[in-house]
Amino acid sequence: MRWKWMLPTVYICFLLLPIYWLLNMSLKTNAEILSTFSFWPQHLTLDNYRVIFTDPSWYSGYINSMIYVSLNVIISVSCALPAAYAFSRYSFVGDKHLFFWLLTNRMAPPAVFALPFFQLYSSIGLFDTHIAVALAHCLFNIPLSVWILEGFMSGVPREVDETAFIDGYYWPHFFVKIFMPNIASGIGVTAFFCFMFSWVELLLARTLTAVNAKPIAAIMTRTVSASGLDWGVLAAAGMLTILPGALVIWFVRNHIAKGFALGRV
Repeated sequence: MRWKWMLPTVYICFLLLPIYWLLNMSLKTNAEILSTFSFWPQHLTLDNYRVIFTDPSWYSGYINSMIYVSLNVIISVSCALPAAYAFSRYSFVGDKHLFFWLLTNRMAPPAVFALPFFQLYSSIGLFDTHIAVALAHCLFNIPLSVWILEGFMSGVPREVDETAFIDGYYWPHFFVKIFMPNIASGIGVTAFFCFMFSWVELLLARTLTAVNAKPIAAIMTRTVSASGLDWGVLAAAGMLTILPGALVIWFVRNHIAKGFALGRV
């Protein structure tokens, strides 16, 4: 029995090692990081975290990231819900081709669209705004959201729709009150993937922002000073960047498990 748990324990420790090492670095001074090799801080310090919470150029990056990520999740899920319902309930000419075309947008790398978005937003005055990054990420998140939600909606019997309409429900009332609760797990999974892509995406977020809406991912790539990289502050910023994703996973973990069980994720 003891050997049965040894291999999973070693594997989990191996996976957690980078996160522990990041935490270890965030609690050290730059001098200690560069001069010695140790598995725990010799001189524990919270100065790196203090810099994050007191320097506006750092904590504003987290605020900017949360704003455009939240906007993206709301827009992506709101647009994908009616589109996925149409694909799951109706057949029309070219529906399979249109569904595949949506997925091809998700397959393209963000670098392909960085320059067109930059030129467009500069022309219409959306450059360096939160909505600019949110809309750019929708290009990738809406197709993925439609694909995930369509799978969950197809699992809901059509008799549910017919019964609701016979009972006198209008479509918006039926969709919000009856249909959406049946696909709550799908909505949770979709929101999770939209959040994670928008949170970790760097190229578009960095290209489409300059000062006012600069995200934390872009700030973390600009930590070089005259004395070199500030390793401790960078490690502290990395630890704080992991937390939102970990919290989201914790709250939607049951929905994600159900999504894997249904075979759509």
